[in-house]
Amino acid sequence: MSTEKKRLRTAVEMQRFAARFAKRLKPGAVLLLIGELGSGKTTFVKGLAQGLGVPDEVIVHSPSFTLVNEYPGQIPLFHVDLYRLDHRGEIEELDLDGYADRGGVLAVEWADRAERSWPREAARIDFKILPSDGREILISFGSP
Repeated sequence: MSTEKKRLRTAVEMQRFAARFAKRLKPGAVLLLIGELGSGKTTFVKGLAQGLGVPDEVIVHSPSFTLVNEYPGQIPLFHVDLYRLDHRGEIEELDLDGYADRGGVLAVEWADRAERSWPREAARIDFKILPSDGREILISFGSP
């Protein structure tokens, strides 16, 4: 397993980092976004969208109530939010494997709420709020 750690002071820095990170992704990539409320998960996804070529006029926002947002780009982005889901059956109904197979990038906020096995090659991205008002993200590639 390999890891990468980054400290970011602002939302703009987070988006720029995510846009650069997106350039490394290939169709079928799965990103497991884990962290408390306000830790930067959706901000990171906004940067991913920029890096994947989602048009600027497309507004990227949290799918807390829609559960899944699909964004067209050079590589499509499927943005999932599991925050409001409490039961395994609700998560299974989303057919997350189906999204992963559609040739885009699957970014799952609150992925730790899904009691399921994720693909071995999924990247786990942990978000932490720092006392100094910044954020730290730790990206882990591959299973431990």
